[in-house]
Amino acid sequence: MTTTLRSAHRSRKQYVWPLREDAQTVGHARTVIRRELSAIPLSADLVDDAVLMVSELVTNAFMYGDGPYELMLHVDTKEIICVVVDASPILPTMAAPDLAAEHGRGLRIIARLSDGFYGCHPQRYLTQPDRVGKATWFALPRHGGARCNVVPIRSGT
Repeated sequence: MTTTLRSAHRSRKQYVWPLREDAQTVGHARTVIRRELSAIPLSADLVDDAVLMVSELVTNAFMYGDGPYELMLHVDTKEIICVVVDASPILPTMAAPDLAAEHGRGLRIIARLSDGFYGCHPQRYLTQPDRVGKATWFALPRHGGARCNVVPIRSGT
């Protein structure tokens, strides 16, 4: 199910997908983000980076957050922003590097690929406005170069 949200600006679109709590959801999230971003003029590398980062956000939400979950995509003339909302009040933290660990690299990947334009904050659900959760997000410029709309939360590492 996709919900298109009305935007105040004609140059901006927002989409939101409620995410089911099953093993196929991460793959489904990758598929819908690839489909939506491939429909607009973006480089293939940017689409691939966004798909990888969405996969990491959704996986982290399922592993460490609480349902319900939703995925949001914001597209404007300058950048794209992907957001995953879950109900856990616990904010993610970047784990210390451990080459032997099976997990713990997701936020590091997001930090690197987004050049530090990522973060987490309290957020109302878009599909259920009476619920409050946390939003974990990243932003990417549509055409390379400096970011214009988003101020980084922390620098990339």
